[in-house]
Amino acid sequence: MARFKERVFSGVQPTGNLHLGNYLGAIKRFVELQEKYECIYCVVDLHAITVAQDPVELTHNIREVTAAFIACGIDPKKQIIFNQSQVQEHAELAWIFNCIARIGWLNRMTQFKEKAGKDRENASIGLYAYPVLMAADILAYRATHVPVGEDQKQHLELARDIAQKFNSDFSERIKALGHGETFFPMTEPLISGPATRVMSLRDGTKKMSKSDASDYSRINLTDVADEIAQKIRKARTDSEPLPSDEKALEVRAEADNLVGIYAALANKTKTAVLAQFAGAQFSKFKEELTALSVEKLGPIGSEMKRLMQDTKYIDSVLANGSARARAIAAPILKSVREIVGFVQS
Repeated sequence: MARFKERVFSGVQPTGNLHLGNYLGAIKRFVELQEKYECIYCVVDLHAITVAQDPVELTHNIREVTAAFIACGIDPKKQIIFNQSQVQEHAELAWIFNCIARIGWLNRMTQFKEKAGKDRENASIGLYAYPVLMAADILAYRATHVPVGEDQKQHLELARDIAQKFNSDFSERIKALGHGETFFPMTEPLISGPATRVMSLRDGTKKMSKSDASDYSRINLTDVADEIAQKIRKARTDSEPLPSDEKALEVRAEADNLVGIYAALANKTKTAVLAQFAGAQFSKFKEELTALSVEKLGPIGSEMKRLMQDTKYIDSVLANGSARARAIAAPILKSVREIVGFVQS
């Protein structure tokens, strides 16, 4: 991998109602990574349409994710923020990779089974094949690193399998054209810290989700202080005080979730949080968690709302980012076409 320029790629689906789980599980990490890497952050709108979307809502949601990136601290002048559909190389490389990937590989993808449910015959081809598009998203920039949570590790493994098979299938051609031994890198995962998997405030065994019927199950990034306070106050807990040992949280899902949220917002370990609050009742801990949440999330929500009033600025960020992304992806795709054997003008 040494010969590949270190570059991070990641994306967020524009599905509306961004919440604390999106922030702690992804966007907060994106902000931290920009201090060390060249980063490309994508609003993955092509992935969004693998299930039916209202076009007006989709437009709004693309801009909302963009606003969240900026409000959380990603600098659009230093890093690339763009939406996937404006860079055609993603879709073209995905088709080439569809011809590289094997049916058996996709049949092992657990997320399709979860998302399609029992009615798989009526799921879109896009929903089935979107892990291949995800591989194209990453490899269109020959990204060397991708920040992933546990639920995305399988998709990164698929991207690595596709890259390896492409490198192997066209090895002689790659060398003959002067690209060295391999064309695509074996992209490495960047595993996040505490609270990468934020759970529902109403059920500590379920992931925090925008699709949950209860708004009290999640803290939205646009919630005001009173809404944050009320949701944390109503968050499900148990009757026992906070333990001093992290192992004791293993059988206390709701307690573990709230401690993990505090740890991530405070940039501490769970062990450090338990040392601070060991023996405390949840009423006391929730007060502290509320104050911390309002301090960290309040400015983000306010800035998101301000940015969403200026759609011209949001669209200019996406247009600029797309042009910069295309400048990286286009020559890579040109080389891929040449390696595959396409005639080019």
